[in-house]
Amino acid sequence: MPTRGRPRRHGSGPGASRPGASPHGASRLGASPPGGSRFGVSRWRERTARLVAAAKTAHRRAETRFPVVTHLADRMVSVNIFDTATRLAAQCFLTAVPLLFVFAAYAPPVVREQLLRAMRSVFGLDGPVDTGVQQLMQPPNESLRQTTGVIGVLMVLISATAVSRAVQRLCKRAWEIPRGGIRVAPWRWVAWLALWIGALLVQGTLHNGLGLGVWLGIPVTLLCQTGLWWWTQHLLLGGRIGWRPLLPGALITAAALTALTAIARLYLPRTLDRTVAEYGSVGSVFVLLSWLIVVCLTATVSVSTGAVLAQEPFLATRLGSPPPREDRDPRPS
Repeated sequence: MPTRGRPRRHGSGPGASRPGASPHGASRLGASPPGGSRFGVSRWRERTARLVAAAKTAHRRAETRFPVVTHLADRMVSVNIFDTATRLAAQCFLTAVPLLFVFAAYAPPVVREQLLRAMRSVFGLDGPVDTGVQQLMQPPNESLRQTTGVIGVLMVLISATAVSRAVQRLCKRAWEIPRGGIRVAPWRWVAWLALWIGALLVQGTLHNGLGLGVWLGIPVTLLCQTGLWWWTQHLLLGGRIGWRPLLPGALITAAALTALTAIARLYLPRTLDRTVAEYGSVGSVFVLLSWLIVVCLTATVSVSTGAVLAQEPFLATRLGSPPPREDRDPRPS
């Protein structure tokens, strides 16, 4: 006869495994073995430590084999290239561009036409954008002259010196000159602005190769850009750095900006026409500001690269360059 009794529970009996009785049962239930989490954390810590040690070893090998690469990377970090380029582009857009329009509005008609031809040649302006630029450069009427007057023009000029000071900070950071290491007279800022406007006026003639063709315009533009950035560094640094050490930075900057000028003539006209058609004049503002950031970033990287190359031992002994800051002011051990 079957014995009466309490019905067996599921999983009970002599062959059933009790919780904790067997590690295989625990694994089947999804529970991790004792100490498993600690073992995983320690394993990841060991891997991270090995990766950090390998990165430090690779950095030391790079410093030994390719010192110029590590010096250049350190200089880019100290210059803070993106922040410097963005500030320089903002200063150009907010202060230098209004100065350019004020200069064109009050300049003689011959100078105004020359400036328009230069802007068409450099940026490839045509269509509605070209018409808008022509309207901005129209000479003011008598009421506007009385409203602005000489004081207003002087205020625009003084505000535009912010661009000169921004370029000066770029040169000082590229050559690791402390903030109080140079006292530049304000006339140098105004002289740099005059040089910038004068260089822009002749850009159209230079790009056309003095009337002989584009084949001559590229080397002529490269030569003039080199002289412009060579004199810019020497002027805004107050003669703190000699002429010869400044030459590599001038050459690199001139080559990069000349290439950007060729790209601008292909890229900007189509982009400006499309954005003006879709978003109106606001779209052209964003396009021009973005392009100014690209130009200023290129100039920032080029000037910093030239300073690093001029301070490398191979060129430093031939150019008479000042040593880097870590060699100039050694820290006590």
